[in-house]
Amino acid sequence: MKKYQYILLAVSSLFIASCNDFLTEKPESIISEEQYYKTETDAITAINAVYFFLNSGKIQTPYNTLFNTGMNMASDDEDPGPGATNPDVRSLAVQSHSSSNLRVYELWQQHYAAIRKANVVLNKIPGITFSIPANKDRILAEAKFLRALFYFNLVRLYGDVPLITEYQNFVSAADYAIAKSPSADVYAQIEKDLTEAAAVLPVSYSSPDVGRATAGAAKSLLAKVYLIKASLPLKLTENYQKAISKAEEALSAADGGTGTYGYDLITDYSRVFLPAYKNGVEHIFSAQMKGNSYSQGNNENPRAIYSAIPGLTGNYAHIVRFYTEGNDKSFSIYKLFKATDKRRNVTFVRSFTSPANGRKYALPIVNTAVPNDSTPFWNKWWDPNNQAVTSNSEANVPIIRYAELLLIHAEAENEVNGPTTKAYKSINRVRTRAGLAALTQGLTKDQFRDSVYFERRLELTYEYQRWFDLIREKDAGGNGILIKSLQKVGKNNAALKHYLYPIPQTELDNNPLLKQNTLWQ
Repeated sequence: MKKYQYILLAVSSLFIASCNDFLTEKPESIISEEQYYKTETDAITAINAVYFFLNSGKIQTPYNTLFNTGMNMASDDEDPGPGATNPDVRSLAVQSHSSSNLRVYELWQQHYAAIRKANVVLNKIPGITFSIPANKDRILAEAKFLRALFYFNLVRLYGDVPLITEYQNFVSAADYAIAKSPSADVYAQIEKDLTEAAAVLPVSYSSPDVGRATAGAAKSLLAKVYLIKASLPLKLTENYQKAISKAEEALSAADGGTGTYGYDLITDYSRVFLPAYKNGVEHIFSAQMKGNSYSQGNNENPRAIYSAIPGLTGNYAHIVRFYTEGNDKSFSIYKLFKATDKRRNVTFVRSFTSPANGRKYALPIVNTAVPNDSTPFWNKWWDPNNQAVTSNSEANVPIIRYAELLLIHAEAENEVNGPTTKAYKSINRVRTRAGLAALTQGLTKDQFRDSVYFERRLELTYEYQRWFDLIREKDAGGNGILIKSLQKVGKNNAALKHYLYPIPQTELDNNPLLKQNTLWQ
């Protein structure tokens, strides 16, 4: 997948240049969409344009900072730090945002921009003659996979949303006025796209296409879609069994599945996020990061680094959420990890070593409950080969990895059949890799569910998962956990309306058929 990250930027630059010429003296130099999609090269550029929205460079995109500044900072694990000065980010973090919030709009806009590009592929590419027809089929399947992913994010964040599956090249603004579709219809399209994609996509790729969507990625994402449909707010519990079945189609034989994709956990957790091991056996599908290339490095990396360290570029924009737990007024997710948990010192660091002078820099906390306490800093996107320019981190952002697939399987199995041997096996694979004792038989269904939730929180922290989990997880009584989880850490503005984001005001102003979510009216 390395090559698709650069093609679109070059094409975009040419397009912008052409637009400038159009505004001055060379209108004949413009190539319209109707004229452009004619060759296999055009088709490759078109599908690369969809991938581009996973990590598009200089602007924030969903999997390169936007999910954090526009979503995860609102959770119980994260906060904006001193370097996060944007008022829209800070209001989101304490649930005081409105429909005019810029991040709420950007999340909507970027997802629909990506969906439009996917629809272009699905409309234009079938008419192109390929020397190898299977390559055309693969590109169309990639577009379906990506469209499903972007709609999956939208429907979880906003609920009912406009479902657009046709190519749009209208002249009149009124043609773009489209009403919401029920979330059930959106999910049906997501399932259709992923099912069709899984039937066509390859098992793997060779260089330079490593990182593109695969059949195993489509099945794994579909297992997650079924799990979410069975969870809050839809509670379509018949989907738990579908989640089990689809997860087992992707799980390797050693884990009780029938998958032939070669997935496994990377034995050494310290290697899971290092660029040297990216796209390995655990990485089912990831947003690809590339340093020194149109700002396509992982821009989360410098945001987690303290800003006063010689030789390191950091603005300390993303910090853990501190709250009171017993006598400890500086509790955080860091302290939820056991000292023996191998994930803790990969996910966080307590100090940074300056490449300029070799000294260690830490940020102490005035905390009488824990002598010599200090601040934990997020560390998952650290790239040891890019310390001078930390924004050039080449650490990929996992969108779904094998550890999560195992936890999806464990959770769904427990919901259908209780904490069976299969369920224990899947969660214990994750725990054992972390250096923790295996859960032993004897937990109730509710206890096992809570164990899976907790394991997800630790295993997947800082991977843009927590907010999505907060809005879909439940307690033993079947009630949502979002409000009480946020209030526990002092985010007391949390209310029922925050289970959904508001429809962006700009979209409401431009689209008379679009209606605001009820609790935001």
